[in-house]
Amino acid sequence: MKYETIITETIDTVQVLKMNRPEKLNAWNPLMGRELTDAIVQANNDEDITAIVISGEGRGFCAGADIEGFFKKKSEGKEVENSNIMSNWVKLIRKSKPTVAAVNGAAIGVGLTKILPMDFLLASDEAKLSMRFSKMGLVPELASSHFLQTRVGFGNASEIMLSGRTLLAKEAKELGLIDRVTNKENLMNEAISYAKAMGENPQISIKHIKELLSINGSETDIELIQKREQEALQECYTTEEHKEAISSFIEKREPDFKSARLKNK
Repeated sequence: MKYETIITETIDTVQVLKMNRPEKLNAWNPLMGRELTDAIVQANNDEDITAIVISGEGRGFCAGADIEGFFKKKSEGKEVENSNIMSNWVKLIRKSKPTVAAVNGAAIGVGLTKILPMDFLLASDEAKLSMRFSKMGLVPELASSHFLQTRVGFGNASEIMLSGRTLLAKEAKELGLIDRVTNKENLMNEAISYAKAMGENPQISIKHIKELLSINGSETDIELIQKREQEALQECYTTEEHKEAISSFIEKREPDFKSARLKNK
């Protein structure tokens, strides 16, 4: 599929997706949402891809939703085609191969909420992040009222969302909003390295670990948490990837998890 608002590139086994509306600091619109969704689905279905990196072209990451092309029309009661395209975004990300955000510049509104469900958030030291919904008379979406609170705690989440202020990368890292900060020159190389390190592991493990983190993160029933873990563990024991991990360790060689996975097909 030819895309209008994103750029795709495969580097080694990592699918790199860059939002590509640099003249608008990669402001989100429904077409971008549809294209990102399609590209992620394609990457998940590709046996040669093990992980995904999402970043922005130019000096911005994603400066929120396109105000004239989206918010203005919605406020006037006009129909916006595919305006609900992101309704399954969180589910898609949580069921995807390891996904790393490489935040190269401003990540505002949906530019921030859409990366919170991702597995690892890496930001340039020039990045700026903001949940500006309160300043627009709106509320945050994409389960960000859950994910932000999980990352930074109730008090910090309340202050960040209610004030709508902008955080620089250093403060965002100190609060736990993002996971690592690096300089802009190294951002993409480090993001790809993190993504590859996660993605090269058995996909069955990655699948279950992501599911367990999603459903157990706010679970208070310890017995239920352990039950879910044991059920996933029992399934992993039977897979060719687990057997390959054992064989390669004993034989002192690099594992070939891709070939092992294909045996299960």
